Amino acid sequence: MMLSWQWPLAALVAALLALAVIIIAIVFGASRRRHDADGPQVFDLDDALSGEHASQQLRLWRTLGRLACAVLVAALAVSVALVARPSQVDQGEERAGNRDIVLCLDVSGSTLPYAREVIETYLSLVSSFRGERIGLSIFNSTSRTVFPLTDDYALVTKQLQTASTILKGVETQSDIDHMSDADYQKIANWLEGTQNRTDETSLIGDGVVSCAAMLPGFTYGNAPTGGSARARASSIVLATDNVVSSKPTYTLAEALDLAAKAHIGVDGLYAGPKESLRDEPAVQMKSLIESHGGTFVTTRDGSSVNELVRDIERRRDTANRANSRAAMVDAPGWWTLALAVLLAAWLGLAWRLRR
Repeated sequence: MMLSWQWPLAALVAALLALAVIIIAIVFGASRRRHDADGPQVFDLDDALSGEHASQQLRLWRTLGRLACAVLVAALAVSVALVARPSQVDQGEERAGNRDIVLCLDVSGSTLPYAREVIETYLSLVSSFRGERIGLSIFNSTSRTVFPLTDDYALVTKQLQTASTILKGVETQSDIDHMSDADYQKIANWLEGTQNRTDETSLIGDGVVSCAAMLPGFTYGNAPTGGSARARASSIVLATDNVVSSKPTYTLAEALDLAAKAHIGVDGLYAGPKESLRDEPAVQMKSLIESHGGTFVTTRDGSSVNELVRDIERRRDTANRANSRAAMVDAPGWWTLALAVLLAAWLGLAWRLRR
């Protein structure tokens, strides 16, 4: 790749200063030698080193001295080049994901035994994402944000794995019967904030709206100003069995309508017993999700989960920006290495000269 210099004038100034210092040193040295030649000759080094071994050592000393000087001059030249900031043009394609995905989990009593399966499905989904921001909200009669939208996938994975460990104790009635007080308290702490309405539970439509409210620009059904598309594509992955136990503020149909008006896609994960898939709540959930353009899958069906991943990937393609870019970047690598080698060589020569 072609090399260029960002600060050539700075290199020129540095070179002139270095040249001036060298000239001054040469002139000063010559003047000193003339002064010494005009004075009385007290000691003649050549006569004192006229022996074969001594003269050989003197020649070696002078050779090493010249070599050290040459190395130092070369190091100075490389330093001047570095002052000019060697650079090159970096060309490439920059891809940036701009999708927000909220994982929306129903933690009411009927779905809690299946919540761990859902969490494991969420983990498999997250492992397929690249660049999206992920958030997790859990709900029963009220909602709690477990973690807000973030692209810190290490944090997302850790939070989901922690939830999976906590929920392991509620998968079967036997698990619940043999649960220790400490494990029960962990589950209660994790669910805290999701049951703040007395005698009401599983308010699914309200939960969906709360999840939608985590997404930037959601204003309860109003599309972005001017009817334009959202700045970031947004979607919700809803996990529930669609069994409503009280009267919600929003039905699931109304919540999905609000999400659609705000250009938020909603996919559904069925979190309930397999034998209930033909019951009215599951059938209604599938119909509503698909009628609003979403994908309906079950946590036990690996092919369906893969289908959901592929569907999200397809929609993500429209939310990615692929921009060709060209930027001038510093390229000091080889120059810095050359300077380091030259300085190391000079230090070695200087050490040998002192001996």
